[in-house]
Amino acid sequence: MNLPARRSLLGKIIFSTSIAITLLLAVAGWFVQDVARKVLSENLRNEIQGSLSAYESLWKARAEMLRSVSRALSNMSDVRRAFQTNDRATIQDTAAEFWSRIAKDNSGGVFLVTDPQGEVIASLGGSLPDRGKFGVVRDAAARFPEQSDGFSLESGRLYELVVTPVYVQTQGGSGLLNVLVAGFPVDQQVARDLKNRTGGSDFVFLAGGLPVASTLSDPETRPIVNQYRRGSGVQDLKLPGREFAVLGTTLRDISGSPAGDLLILHNFDAIGRDLNALTTRLFLIWLAAVLAGIAVSVLLARRILHPIRQLDQAAALIAGENYGAQVPVHGDDELGRLALSFNAMSGSIQSAREELIRRERISTIGQLSSSIVHDLRNPLASIYGGAEMMMDGDLSPDQLQRLAGNIYRSSRVINEMLQELVDVSRGRIHPPETCHLSEVIGAAVDMLSPVAAEHKVVIETSVDTVIELPLERARMERVFLNLISNAIEAMPAGGKISIAANQNREGILVQVSDTGPGIPEVVRARLFQPFVTSGKNGLGLGLALSRQTLLDHGGDLWVENHGTGAHFRLRLPG
Repeated sequence: MNLPARRSLLGKIIFSTSIAITLLLAVAGWFVQDVARKVLSENLRNEIQGSLSAYESLWKARAEMLRSVSRALSNMSDVRRAFQTNDRATIQDTAAEFWSRIAKDNSGGVFLVTDPQGEVIASLGGSLPDRGKFGVVRDAAARFPEQSDGFSLESGRLYELVVTPVYVQTQGGSGLLNVLVAGFPVDQQVARDLKNRTGGSDFVFLAGGLPVASTLSDPETRPIVNQYRRGSGVQDLKLPGREFAVLGTTLRDISGSPAGDLLILHNFDAIGRDLNALTTRLFLIWLAAVLAGIAVSVLLARRILHPIRQLDQAAALIAGENYGAQVPVHGDDELGRLALSFNAMSGSIQSAREELIRRERISTIGQLSSSIVHDLRNPLASIYGGAEMMMDGDLSPDQLQRLAGNIYRSSRVINEMLQELVDVSRGRIHPPETCHLSEVIGAAVDMLSPVAAEHKVVIETSVDTVIELPLERARMERVFLNLISNAIEAMPAGGKISIAANQNREGILVQVSDTGPGIPEVVRARLFQPFVTSGKNGLGLGLALSRQTLLDHGGDLWVENHGTGAHFRLRLPG
């Protein structure tokens, strides 16, 4: 069976610390990233709002410049005299001359002169019509004599236009002479100029739902135009691989109606780079925090676990029956108090064990004395009875010889018993002698045959006479005497004892069985322990000494449980 690997407390502390720091920093990192994204997104929206304000300022400046130029032209006497000629060529030449002088820096601008009904008299620059009626003039007429400005889509191009009426004094008062229309085309150059002047925001001009100028590439512009919906506020538009924040404003014409849209865009690339940099920093902070946390945990854990390891080692010593183990006391904290309690417990266990050993020794001495008295009582009774008969009456020589023999045998049994106790207690083993097993068993049977006959017990032996092995004969005879006497005592109403022996590859196996009641279950597991007995005289040293004898000879003695009666098995080396 494989035992599971034990995890050290230090490893558990380090693992728990790592998990705790990781989870804490993961939550903190998510929170920081979320806040950073919101802050960066808000900054981006503020930048877009700033770009819109910058655009409005620039556009108002451009419109005011157009107003100033147109107003200056309308107030020139030379211009008015040229317009009063009603000659198209004169008006066009005069307008071109003055426009070129006044608007030197506006080579991309456009300029028109129309009559009060919007009929084009002169057209300079751009793709504006050079003949026919110009509808913007009609839309601006409602505000004359005030100037009007706005956006207009002409010939597929978007223009910012300023309409200025030119009046002349007549006898009946001021009269509308002609109309000046000045403006700039909204093209790629204008969009790039706005981007450069507003800090890098991108611009897309829409007219009729289509882009007319953009600082983005056509593949990026078209998806943005398709997703954009006119409304207030900043919109987030996603393209494959990119994301834009878009703020739109409506471009009004001369009459105030929508003429198009201006989209101010800012991509999230910078935010992505900032968030990636923040993620990298958070990872490095996490790594440093984990390493620092582990280092601090190891230092603190070692200081805490050192007394615990000492307690563990002391507990292992106590488990190994070293009850005098003590641990040093470090401080007066919980671990210090635990060490004091452990030392007190160890002292109590040692004192209790010493007292228990003292009581067990006294009890063992008493039990051993009782057992010895029991085992010596029968041979002493025989000696006492024989001696009493020899002193009290006249006996024949044969009777004296018989009594002397009984006294001799009984005294020899007592001597052998005492010597065996001394040998066992000192671990002394006598040199073995080569014996026939049948003779050893026969000697024990002969000694107990009278007792067996008295109890109506039949002893049968089946031992091969050729089995020969080295034995301590006296001790081995004592083993069979003990087994046979126990069997006789267990069958007071008579019975049968069978002794058989055979030799095989494993050695010599001897079986001693009887037809008695068997061995009680309550003592079977402790049968070969000293002082174990049940329902018989004595206190149970016989089987313990018998098994020790077999072990000293390199064999063993055990009991088997099958059928009726007791069945002992002896194994001796062959």
